[in-house]
Amino acid sequence: MAQSVWGYDSDNGPERWHENYPMAKGDKQSPIEINSKDVRHDTSLATWHASYDPGAAKTILNNGRTCRVVFDDTFDRSVLRGGPLTGAYRLRQLHLHWGSSDDHGSEHIIDGEKYAAELHMVHWNPKHGNFAGALKQPDGVAVVGIFLKVGKTPKPEMKRILEEIDNIKTKGKEAPFQHFDPSILFPKSRDYWTYHGSFTTPPCEECITWILLREPIEVSADQMAKLRSLSKNGENEPVNPLVDNWRPPQPVKGRIVRASFK
Repeated sequence: MAQSVWGYDSDNGPERWHENYPMAKGDKQSPIEINSKDVRHDTSLATWHASYDPGAAKTILNNGRTCRVVFDDTFDRSVLRGGPLTGAYRLRQLHLHWGSSDDHGSEHIIDGEKYAAELHMVHWNPKHGNFAGALKQPDGVAVVGIFLKVGKTPKPEMKRILEEIDNIKTKGKEAPFQHFDPSILFPKSRDYWTYHGSFTTPPCEECITWILLREPIEVSADQMAKLRSLSKNGENEPVNPLVDNWRPPQPVKGRIVRASFK
Protein backbone atom coordinates (compact mmCIF):
# COMPACT_ATOMS: atom_id res chain seq x y z
CA MET A 1 0.00 0.00 0.00
CA ALA A 2 1.59 3.25 -1.11
CA GLN A 3 1.86 5.97 1.52
CA SER A 4 -0.30 8.49 -0.32
CA VAL A 5 -3.20 6.29 -1.23
CA TRP A 6 -4.89 5.19 1.96
CA GLY A 7 -8.63 5.20 1.60
CA TYR A 8 -11.74 3.21 2.40
CA ASP A 9 -11.66 0.47 -0.23
CA SER A 10 -10.76 -3.14 0.50
CA ASP A 11 -7.23 -2.75 -0.88
CA ASN A 12 -6.35 0.42 1.05
CA GLY A 13 -9.01 0.62 3.76
CA PRO A 14 -8.99 0.73 7.58
CA GLU A 15 -8.00 -2.95 7.91
CA ARG A 16 -4.72 -2.20 6.15
CA TRP A 17 -3.80 1.27 7.41
CA HIS A 18 -1.46 -0.16 10.05
CA GLU A 19 0.83 -1.47 7.29
CA ASN A 20 1.98 2.10 6.61
CA TYR A 21 0.79 3.77 9.78
CA PRO A 22 1.65 1.55 12.76
CA MET A 23 -0.09 3.93 15.17
CA ALA A 24 -3.39 2.65 13.73
CA LYS A 25 -2.87 -0.40 15.96
CA GLY A 26 -2.22 1.74 19.07
CA ASP A 27 -3.97 1.52 22.43
CA LYS A 28 -5.97 4.75 22.20
CA GLN A 29 -7.58 4.54 18.79
CA SER A 30 -10.86 6.07 17.63
CA PRO A 31 -13.70 5.73 16.97
CA ILE A 32 -15.14 3.44 19.64
CA GLU A 33 -18.51 2.01 20.49
CA ILE A 34 -19.93 3.65 23.58
CA ASN A 35 -22.07 1.50 25.87
CA SER A 36 -24.07 3.48 28.38
CA LYS A 37 -23.62 0.81 31.03
CA ASP A 38 -19.84 1.31 30.96
CA VAL A 39 -19.92 5.11 30.98
CA ARG A 40 -18.94 6.97 34.12
CA HIS A 41 -21.01 10.04 34.94
CA ASP A 42 -18.47 12.64 36.06
CA THR A 43 -20.00 15.50 38.03
CA SER A 44 -16.75 17.47 37.76
CA LEU A 45 -17.07 17.79 33.97
CA ALA A 46 -17.78 21.41 33.11
CA THR A 47 -19.90 22.80 30.29
CA TRP A 48 -17.98 23.48 27.08
CA HIS A 49 -18.22 26.80 25.23
CA ALA A 50 -17.38 27.75 21.68
CA SER A 51 -16.89 31.30 20.50
CA TYR A 52 -16.49 31.26 16.74
CA ASP A 53 -15.82 34.19 14.42
CA PRO A 54 -17.85 33.70 11.21
CA GLY A 55 -15.14 35.65 9.38
CA ALA A 56 -12.66 32.85 10.05
CA ALA A 57 -14.25 30.51 7.48
CA LYS A 58 -12.10 30.31 4.36
CA THR A 59 -12.75 27.48 1.91
CA ILE A 60 -14.63 24.24 1.35
CA LEU A 61 -12.96 21.36 -0.44
CA ASN A 62 -13.33 17.80 -1.66
CA ASN A 63 -10.05 15.96 -1.04
CA GLY A 64 -11.38 12.65 -2.35
CA ARG A 65 -11.93 11.34 1.17
CA THR A 66 -14.26 13.88 2.75
CA CYS A 67 -15.82 17.31 2.42
CA ARG A 68 -13.88 19.77 4.56
CA VAL A 69 -14.39 23.40 5.59
CA VAL A 70 -11.16 25.19 6.50
CA PHE A 71 -10.85 28.08 8.98
CA ASP A 72 -8.19 30.67 9.68
CA ASP A 73 -6.36 29.46 12.79
CA THR A 74 -3.44 31.90 12.82
CA PHE A 75 -4.72 33.44 16.07
CA ASP A 76 -7.40 32.80 18.69
CA ARG A 77 -10.38 33.98 16.66
CA SER A 78 -12.54 30.83 16.84
CA VAL A 79 -12.00 28.87 20.02
CA LEU A 80 -13.39 26.03 22.09
CA ARG A 81 -12.93 25.95 25.85
CA GLY A 82 -14.31 24.36 28.98
CA GLY A 83 -15.67 20.83 29.25
CA PRO A 84 -12.75 18.44 29.78
CA LEU A 85 -10.29 20.95 28.28
CA THR A 86 -7.69 23.18 29.88
CA GLY A 87 -7.19 26.40 27.95
CA ALA A 88 -8.57 27.48 24.59
CA TYR A 89 -8.35 25.32 21.46
CA ARG A 90 -8.46 26.91 17.99
CA LEU A 91 -10.87 25.71 15.31
CA ARG A 92 -8.92 24.53 12.24
CA GLN A 93 -11.39 22.57 10.12
CA LEU A 94 -14.59 20.60 10.10
CA HIS A 95 -15.37 17.57 7.99
CA LEU A 96 -17.88 14.74 7.71
CA HIS A 97 -18.02 10.96 7.57
CA TRP A 98 -21.07 9.30 6.02
CA GLY A 99 -22.45 6.04 4.70
CA SER A 100 -23.85 4.72 1.44
CA SER A 101 -27.34 4.64 2.98
CA ASP A 102 -29.11 6.40 5.86
CA ASP A 103 -28.75 3.54 8.35
CA HIS A 104 -24.99 3.86 8.83
CA GLY A 105 -22.12 6.26 8.30
CA SER A 106 -21.17 7.55 11.74
CA GLU A 107 -17.83 6.50 13.17
CA HIS A 108 -18.80 6.34 16.82
CA ILE A 109 -21.60 3.94 17.72
CA ILE A 110 -23.84 4.55 20.73
CA ASP A 111 -25.39 1.45 22.36
CA GLY A 112 -25.37 -0.33 19.01
CA GLU A 113 -26.91 2.62 17.17
CA LYS A 114 -25.25 4.00 14.06
CA TYR A 115 -26.18 7.40 12.66
CA ALA A 116 -26.28 8.49 9.01
CA ALA A 117 -23.23 10.72 9.39
CA GLU A 118 -20.82 12.24 11.87
CA LEU A 119 -19.46 15.77 11.79
CA HIS A 120 -16.03 16.47 13.29
CA MET A 121 -14.92 19.95 14.35
CA VAL A 122 -11.16 19.81 14.78
CA HIS A 123 -9.46 22.20 17.23
CA TRP A 124 -5.82 22.36 18.36
CA ASN A 125 -4.01 23.64 21.41
CA PRO A 126 -1.88 26.69 20.51
CA LYS A 127 0.38 26.15 23.52
CA HIS A 128 2.12 23.55 21.32
CA GLY A 129 3.18 26.20 18.80
CA ASN A 130 1.53 24.94 15.64
CA PHE A 131 -0.78 22.20 14.42
CA ALA A 132 2.06 19.80 13.62
CA GLY A 133 3.40 20.26 17.14
CA ALA A 134 -0.04 19.68 18.66
CA LEU A 135 -0.31 16.32 16.87
CA LYS A 136 2.59 15.03 18.96
CA GLN A 137 1.02 15.86 22.33
CA PRO A 138 -1.68 13.93 24.21
CA ASP A 139 -3.58 17.20 24.86
CA GLY A 140 -2.87 18.60 21.41
CA VAL A 141 -6.26 18.34 19.74
CA ALA A 142 -9.93 18.51 20.72
CA VAL A 143 -12.64 17.26 18.39
CA VAL A 144 -16.33 17.97 18.83
CA GLY A 145 -18.30 15.13 17.24
CA ILE A 146 -21.91 15.67 16.19
CA PHE A 147 -24.17 12.91 14.92
CA LEU A 148 -26.47 13.48 11.95
CA LYS A 149 -29.68 11.51 11.79
CA VAL A 150 -32.23 11.47 9.04
CA GLY A 151 -35.57 12.96 10.01
CA LYS A 152 -38.58 14.68 8.54
CA THR A 153 -37.38 18.21 9.12
CA PRO A 154 -34.15 19.03 7.34
CA LYS A 155 -31.92 21.26 9.38
CA PRO A 156 -31.29 24.64 7.81
CA GLU A 157 -27.92 24.54 9.58
CA MET A 158 -26.41 22.06 7.12
CA LYS A 159 -27.86 23.87 4.16
CA ARG A 160 -24.97 26.27 3.72
CA ILE A 161 -22.40 23.47 3.44
CA LEU A 162 -24.58 21.37 1.14
CA GLU A 163 -25.31 24.30 -1.19
CA GLU A 164 -21.60 24.34 -2.04
CA ILE A 165 -21.43 20.63 -2.92
CA ASP A 166 -22.07 21.29 -6.62
CA ASN A 167 -18.94 23.46 -6.72
CA ILE A 168 -16.69 20.75 -5.28
CA LYS A 169 -18.15 17.67 -6.99
CA THR A 170 -14.79 16.07 -7.80
CA LYS A 171 -11.57 15.36 -5.92
CA GLY A 172 -9.25 18.34 -5.63
CA LYS A 173 -11.97 20.96 -6.09
CA GLU A 174 -12.04 23.86 -3.66
CA ALA A 175 -14.42 26.82 -3.38
CA PRO A 176 -14.47 29.98 -1.25
CA PHE A 177 -16.61 29.54 1.86
CA GLN A 178 -16.95 32.80 3.72
CA HIS A 179 -18.94 34.17 6.65
CA PHE A 180 -20.01 30.94 8.25
CA ASP A 181 -20.62 30.43 11.95
CA PRO A 182 -20.15 26.72 12.63
CA SER A 183 -21.79 26.99 16.04
CA ILE A 184 -25.16 26.85 14.25
CA LEU A 185 -24.37 23.14 13.81
CA PHE A 186 -24.54 22.45 17.54
CA PRO A 187 -27.65 20.68 18.87
CA LYS A 188 -29.65 22.32 21.66
CA SER A 189 -28.26 20.11 24.38
CA ARG A 190 -24.69 20.55 25.58
CA ASP A 191 -24.54 17.01 27.04
CA TYR A 192 -21.47 15.07 25.96
CA TRP A 193 -19.31 11.99 26.36
CA THR A 194 -15.57 12.42 26.52
CA TYR A 195 -12.57 10.10 26.22
CA HIS A 196 -8.98 10.15 25.01
CA GLY A 197 -8.51 8.86 21.50
CA SER A 198 -7.07 9.42 18.06
CA PHE A 199 -7.68 10.79 14.61
CA THR A 200 -9.86 8.36 12.67
CA THR A 201 -7.71 8.80 9.55
CA PRO A 202 -4.02 7.99 9.02
CA PRO A 203 -1.59 8.48 10.63
CA CYS A 204 -4.18 8.06 13.47
CA GLU A 205 -2.24 10.17 16.00
CA GLU A 206 -3.38 9.62 19.61
CA CYS A 207 -3.67 13.27 20.56
CA ILE A 208 -7.40 13.83 20.77
CA THR A 209 -9.75 14.72 23.57
CA TRP A 210 -13.10 13.73 22.13
CA ILE A 211 -16.24 15.70 23.01
CA LEU A 212 -19.10 13.67 21.53
CA LEU A 213 -22.46 15.38 21.72
CA ARG A 214 -25.31 13.22 22.93
CA GLU A 215 -28.05 14.90 20.90
CA PRO A 216 -27.88 14.40 17.13
CA ILE A 217 -28.88 17.07 14.62
CA GLU A 218 -31.44 16.26 11.95
CA VAL A 219 -30.93 16.27 8.22
CA SER A 220 -33.25 15.18 5.46
CA ALA A 221 -32.77 12.16 3.21
CA ASP A 222 -32.26 14.63 0.35
CA GLN A 223 -29.49 16.39 2.23
CA MET A 224 -27.73 13.07 2.80
CA ALA A 225 -28.13 12.18 -0.88
CA LYS A 226 -26.46 15.47 -1.74
CA LEU A 227 -23.41 14.51 0.30
CA ARG A 228 -23.27 11.17 -1.51
CA SER A 229 -23.20 12.95 -4.87
CA LEU A 230 -19.56 13.92 -4.29
CA SER A 231 -17.01 11.94 -6.28
CA LYS A 232 -13.78 10.50 -4.90
CA ASN A 233 -12.24 10.76 -8.36
CA GLY A 234 -10.87 13.77 -10.18
CA GLU A 235 -12.64 15.81 -12.83
CA ASN A 236 -11.64 13.79 -15.89
CA GLU A 237 -12.03 10.37 -14.28
CA PRO A 238 -15.13 8.19 -14.04
CA VAL A 239 -17.51 9.29 -11.27
CA ASN A 240 -16.89 7.16 -8.21
CA PRO A 241 -19.25 8.20 -5.41
CA LEU A 242 -17.61 9.29 -2.18
CA VAL A 243 -19.47 7.17 0.37
CA ASP A 244 -18.65 4.99 3.38
CA ASN A 245 -15.69 7.13 4.42
CA TRP A 246 -15.90 5.95 8.03
CA ARG A 247 -13.56 3.87 10.15
CA PRO A 248 -15.12 1.02 12.14
CA PRO A 249 -14.92 1.09 15.96
CA GLN A 250 -11.56 0.27 17.53
CA PRO A 251 -10.76 -1.67 20.73
CA VAL A 252 -11.43 0.41 23.87
CA LYS A 253 -8.50 -1.22 25.72
CA GLY A 254 -9.46 -0.17 29.22
CA ARG A 255 -10.20 3.47 28.49
CA ILE A 256 -12.95 5.09 30.53
CA VAL A 257 -15.64 7.10 28.77
CA ARG A 258 -17.01 9.88 30.96
CA ALA A 259 -20.37 11.59 30.56
CA SER A 260 -21.38 15.10 31.57
CA PHE A 261 -24.94 13.86 32.14
CA LYS A 262 -26.69 11.07 34.01
